[in-house]
Amino acid sequence: MPAVKMSTKIAAIFSALALTAAATLISAQQTAPLTPPRAGTAVLRFEADGERENLTASADTSGAINLIFHVADRFQSSFDRATGCTDDFNKQTVEGRRQINSTLHVDYARKLSILNEKNLITGQPKHIESPVSGCLTDLLTGIFYAESQSIVLGHNFVIPVLDGIHIVPVTMKVEGREEIKTPLGVFKTLRVQPIADAGVVKNRGNIWIWYTDDERHLPVQMRARLFWGTITFRLIGNENK
Repeated sequence: MPAVKMSTKIAAIFSALALTAAATLISAQQTAPLTPPRAGTAVLRFEADGERENLTASADTSGAINLIFHVADRFQSSFDRATGCTDDFNKQTVEGRRQINSTLHVDYARKLSILNEKNLITGQPKHIESPVSGCLTDLLTGIFYAESQSIVLGHNFVIPVLDGIHIVPVTMKVEGREEIKTPLGVFKTLRVQPIADAGVVKNRGNIWIWYTDDERHLPVQMRARLFWGTITFRLIGNENK
């Protein structure tokens, strides 16, 4: 994948109406028409570090949603700027009663992925080493791998994603064209749905990503329909460096 030359910040608005329990709770307390409140925020950012790029993401619920289902996730990915290959992927996950910290390192010289994980509730650790081959992406950098691909309506492409200790081929299905309105303006985009037969992409619900329909392929909106609700991410800033 070509060098990443931008710093991108993406904010997310969590739609409380997508959470049935939350919508019911709010409806019981209000008689006026509902305006979907902000139920949380998320930030996604690039930072250069020598020959590598660091991609960090955070997601936190707030308000009434926080009382029903607390989310405080942190993700850090480090990848080679020249190749786009992931070196490290770290997660600190707090989703309700599920609280797990994990670090994943790819040793390309030894052709190994090394996973260290700890359950913060039970204290149980996990250490797994698995063979790998070729250049791999992770759940974060895979979103931006598409910038180096030819995104054409009706044509799909595949990304090899390292999901834990498993290498999962994720098919990026280019579904249609849409105009997307963001705080930065209106963009003509191509809507892409990642599809996989295993792993987080399959088990966590449906995901869609809207890339600009030009040579940049800038992700301006992402949407995840999860078992507990729907999250929509919209681009609010783009600083070229």
